[in-house]
Amino acid sequence: MNNTNNSSVIVCLCGSGKESEMCCRPVISGRAKALNPEQLMRSRYTAYAMGNTAYILQTWHSSTRPVELFTEDDLNWTGLRVLKSMPVTPGPDEEAYVEFIARYQKGLETGQLHERSRFLQEQGEWRYVDGIQFAPSEIIAESKPGRNDPCHCGSGKKYKKCCG
Repeated sequence: MNNTNNSSVIVCLCGSGKESEMCCRPVISGRAKALNPEQLMRSRYTAYAMGNTAYILQTWHSSTRPVELFTEDDLNWTGLRVLKSMPVTPGPDEEAYVEFIARYQKGLETGQLHERSRFLQEQGEWRYVDGIQFAPSEIIAESKPGRNDPCHCGSGKKYKKCCG
């Protein structure tokens, strides 16, 4: 996957279109805090794509965090599309939701994960709690890229010439 627009700018893997150093990398490295649930979700996607399980576990809410996280070596995350970022529910237990589709490739097969993730504040920082996954038949038509749409992987190519 080519995630550069030119030789010096690396586009963030989260699909924001922003330069990596102005998007998820500072959050993943600890130089910045995720300011909202969508930013945390995007950084977690990027961490999954990079294989950074330590960050993924660190950003998991303590009430649901697994002891270990096992990832599949042959699974490559190829694109993210945020469908909805629901507003924060005000109150002592601030809660928010982000619905997204994350595309992946495993061997010669491609697939997608459609999830509505739930986030809570813990010690002043957003944390992933859990999510509801939707079956592929529940994925709305607008979430599927058209042949001439830009590829979701950030390559700058049309979908049909890249991951399609």
